[in-house]
Amino acid sequence: MKIFNQIESEVQSYARSFPRIFNRAKGEWMWDEDGNQYLDFLAGAGTLNYGHNNPLFKQALLDYIEQDGITHGLDMHTRAKGEFLQTFNDKILRPRNMEYMVQFTGPTGTNAVEAAMKIARNVTGQQNIVTFTNGFHGVSLGALAATGNSHHRDASGVSLNGTHRMPYDGYLGDNIDTTEYLDKVLADSSSGINSPAAVIVETVQGEGGINAASIEWLRNLQTVCRKHKILLIVDDIQAGCGRTGDYFSFEEAGIEPDIITLSKSLGGYGLPFAVVLMKPELDQWKPGEHNGTFRGNNLAFVTAKAALDHYWSDNAFSEEVKRKGRYISQRLENIVQQYGDGNFTTKGRGMFQGINCVNGELAGKITRAAFQKGLIIETSGADDQIVKFLCPLVISEANLEKGIDIVEEAIREVCAKTDSIPEEKVYFEVA
Repeated sequence: MKIFNQIESEVQSYARSFPRIFNRAKGEWMWDEDGNQYLDFLAGAGTLNYGHNNPLFKQALLDYIEQDGITHGLDMHTRAKGEFLQTFNDKILRPRNMEYMVQFTGPTGTNAVEAAMKIARNVTGQQNIVTFTNGFHGVSLGALAATGNSHHRDASGVSLNGTHRMPYDGYLGDNIDTTEYLDKVLADSSSGINSPAAVIVETVQGEGGINAASIEWLRNLQTVCRKHKILLIVDDIQAGCGRTGDYFSFEEAGIEPDIITLSKSLGGYGLPFAVVLMKPELDQWKPGEHNGTFRGNNLAFVTAKAALDHYWSDNAFSEEVKRKGRYISQRLENIVQQYGDGNFTTKGRGMFQGINCVNGELAGKITRAAFQKGLIIETSGADDQIVKFLCPLVISEANLEKGIDIVEEAIREVCAKTDSIPEEKVYFEVA
């Protein structure tokens, strides 16, 4: 640990929660230098939906490197890019009757968000973007302006502008449809909100606390956007690529976003890769108007294509994820009924769920106890109060059960060590 303590920046975060030196990983497992084995329920913060070193992708990558395939080509045409585009069109877009242009941005999610907001502003001639409470879209300045978390916003060093903040689904209570409020302020010339360029939304707010928008709310949001001629951007960077069961997290709602951002598990192997999908009429960029040296990660093209070929050629994988998601829901409901007096409702969708604790201190105790038992699992939410389940989608049923067993055991131990219980006797809720 000496070199990390000597010269690595204090900005590191995950290393503080999991203070080990890891040197090997396979599937849903990681090993540290001492040979200790850990189940990974973090999965690169949603980047490793297909697990670590997926053998189906690894061989394709090794073959490509062995053949001296193009590693870096800016945005020039390469065989790897062409094969990815063809496969993405054949396996993802066409079967869903989706017609989008594909823009390769810099390889991070936040860069895709920056590009999405920029094109929305350029096309519409409007400046502001409607964003939502507890949303998280990245930490570069434009994306950060759309992010709600004060911890990240306070680090910007400058004023963040260009956005209007609106309440997300459920923010004002279960029986209040916040899209009605959005509709009202957009229709009222005295509301103080000018006609925005777009609305950007996550269907499930991962970093914001596993807040899942209802299907009805998403449909209503699209209706409001169309009524007021506002573009709808879905940030599917963490919830997409199968995390909720379908390839896109909004498929169940049947909505048609004008713009979609993808990153994280898009590359399949953990390699940096991000895209913006936009309706053809919105593709009004001038050449090089949004560029970046690493906007064509050819190694990621290879593994992304392999992921599409192996997992998205039919519905089998999607159905498997949905089945595992139902199992997670059942297990988490049982846990909160046993330890939380049953005063809760279930949120989250598919394999994107979590347990909402009274506070971040309690959630932290649970995740630390779980780590001591061999499980890597993180927290999320405004106060880090959510124990966040983000295991690889390819995890075996046995190891999925094992990981949840560890969390339940950690909760049991933490509760047993708690001397006093809050008056409301509420500890956990599924989020």
